[in-house]
Amino acid sequence: MTTTAAEAESAVRAHFERNRLAWADTGAYGATFTEDADYVTFYGGRMRGRRGIEEGHRGLFEGVLKGSRLWSSVDSVVLLAPDVALVHSRGGVLKGKRAEPSARALSVQTYVMVRGGDGQWLIRSFQNTRYRPRVEAFSNRLAKFAPKPGQG
Repeated sequence: MTTTAAEAESAVRAHFERNRLAWADTGAYGATFTEDADYVTFYGGRMRGRRGIEEGHRGLFEGVLKGSRLWSSVDSVVLLAPDVALVHSRGGVLKGKRAEPSARALSVQTYVMVRGGDGQWLIRSFQNTRYRPRVEAFSNRLAKFAPKPGQG
């Protein structure tokens, strides 16, 4: 399927939004992933395959996350190949009347999306890492003191 980079990015962003809107609906959420998808939670757990992702979320959507919504914002979309996209985003679960996640609930996320023969984009891989601004600031400070390549 031939499309421009701008068209592909637009389609990737549209699928990202479908995934966000499908939150809390086990079947709809699972359908945004490939059959052989990998899903890594912010606790380091791993769900394998669309069915594993659905089963891993079913209890959450029927329990502690019932009625929750997903907040997310795309930081970048990079086409690695015509049918492969790398997406970096920030996201978090919203409960009650919150419009944005608290600092404690914010995550940094990495998606690998693939376009199938039918032209539709799906999520092949997802990594969710809890965002910790203090740790990031500390790590950046330490990096300034790290030896440069070739230095000792």
